[in-house]
Amino acid sequence: MAVAPSSGNRQWLPYTAAVTAGLVVIAGAFLLVRGQDQDPGRPRADCTVTLEVNSSTEKAALVAGLAERYNSADRTLDGGGCARVHVTALTSGKATEVLAAGWTGTGLPRPQVWLPTSSLWTGQLRLLDQAAGRPPQTPDRYPSIANSPLVIAMPKPKADLIRQRGALGWGEILGLSGREGWAGFGKPEWGRFTFGKDNPNLSTSGLAATIATYYAAVQRASDLTRADLADPKVTQFVRRIEANVSHYSDDVVDLLRDHAEADLAGGGASTDDLSAVVMQEELVHLYNEGELSPKGDGEQRGRKPNVPLVAIHPKEGTFNLDHPYVVLPTADERQRAAADDFLTFLTDKDQQAAFADLGFRDHERRAPDELLASVGTEPTGGLTYFDPPDPGVVDAMLDGWGTLRKKANILIALDTSGSMEAAIGNRTRFQVASAAAAKGLALLNPEDRVGLWSFSSETSQRPDGPYREEVRLGDFDRKKVTSRIANLHVEGSTALYATVRAAHRQLLDRYDPDRINAVVVLTDGKNEYTRDNDLARLLADVALDPERPVKVFCIAFDRDSDLATLDRIAKASSGKAFDATDPAMIDEAFVKLVSSF
Repeated sequence: MAVAPSSGNRQWLPYTAAVTAGLVVIAGAFLLVRGQDQDPGRPRADCTVTLEVNSSTEKAALVAGLAERYNSADRTLDGGGCARVHVTALTSGKATEVLAAGWTGTGLPRPQVWLPTSSLWTGQLRLLDQAAGRPPQTPDRYPSIANSPLVIAMPKPKADLIRQRGALGWGEILGLSGREGWAGFGKPEWGRFTFGKDNPNLSTSGLAATIATYYAAVQRASDLTRADLADPKVTQFVRRIEANVSHYSDDVVDLLRDHAEADLAGGGASTDDLSAVVMQEELVHLYNEGELSPKGDGEQRGRKPNVPLVAIHPKEGTFNLDHPYVVLPTADERQRAAADDFLTFLTDKDQQAAFADLGFRDHERRAPDELLASVGTEPTGGLTYFDPPDPGVVDAMLDGWGTLRKKANILIALDTSGSMEAAIGNRTRFQVASAAAAKGLALLNPEDRVGLWSFSSETSQRPDGPYREEVRLGDFDRKKVTSRIANLHVEGSTALYATVRAAHRQLLDRYDPDRINAVVVLTDGKNEYTRDNDLARLLADVALDPERPVKVFCIAFDRDSDLATLDRIAKASSGKAFDATDPAMIDEAFVKLVSSF
């Protein structure tokens, strides 16, 4: 979850989905402390002070490695003695939630130091504390241990063309191309201009991108107000930018990994409809260094992409993810001394070099030459940074974003084959799936257009074909869709390919260029329909048309699901497959899915 619950009526995505909140986990060897000659050695055994540190997930392995180095160093605290630092990890959103709830239910030691991705989180925790009538845990502004500004990342040929126009702003890059697309830049063969961003309800970078858009709209770098949010010129500006979103991501790293795989397979040719992605600068560096590319056996990193990404900095300025170092009220006097010493250690040049190796700027926002060489130069005179808005303004912004975001046409295809009768505890697979679907429907925008199909194979209930329209694609009637799901009959085998093909064709026939157009498939099995079992033809049929992108999103439900094939189908359309092969994860999978719309 990105921010605190509003006092209004906004439907908030469950905090249990916070596995994707903040900057996502970037697994792999590059999270280790690389490029350093120092040997951590053995930790000292005579230290009586323990300092518990909880870090956001994207830098947790790095901070843990640096803590090991600290524990092995010959350091003495003010007043004598030494400390041992222990690091745990939670996403920033989850940590905000549990700090507000008294740090219960995590199974992790309560921290004295918190390292979220952004000071946005300290503001949201302050809101939660105020709402509960207790003293704030995060009343201050805090020093940074690293920084990563938000950028518009584009493939180099497109970035080079954009830069020929000189300094451009958020609206000029992301909001003015629209249907004219790249023809306005003399490249009609590049098609429409669309971009990707994370859903701000799940992601720190997605939230930062939304804040940056509002600041660009008011043409200021500070003091964003509630009155600004209600200004029709501001809402029109934001709506124009959101209209060019291809689809919202729950995990920009997954998007970049798919892009890297397609780059290497196609010799650099793009297979998706994205002209740009709004994300943190750090990830541009990791992508260009091959850290997000497929890795071979024994390789620590993949091949560098054929076409690198370039970071573009809009002329109005950008938002910075400041990675604050927060000492919490739970720290006693000796732990505060240890926290001060660990902060000094983290901001020393050797440790800052480890952050730089992952693409971060240093604690004073300075970019190493190697980073700029990897991601592209910044404007003469440096970057302009937007100040974090008041937490209450952020909350109100997200209340309003639901009405400004791009709307969707969503056709849901729900597997009703006989295997859905299999038991999961004291319920059937179908009961678990339909309950998760109902929760997911509650998170959709009321202005979305939604249809429902059921599919299995020809049965006595469905003699004319393997799929049936249960609710016609149209204005979203949540009660009608939920009721129809609850009354579906389970029987037959799984006609997966025929259903995906037909659903995709229907959305092409009813394509709306002003909406995200998507097929959502929920299945517990693999294709068992002999009349249509040609996967290669299906992949060709659903292959993305950048001019009319219809994307397929799949949830592989239960271990009998053919996740590998569903992933191929989704990737062919530039969609995504979500792994709920452990049925306990299906609610989380639906939250991730809904964040795409």
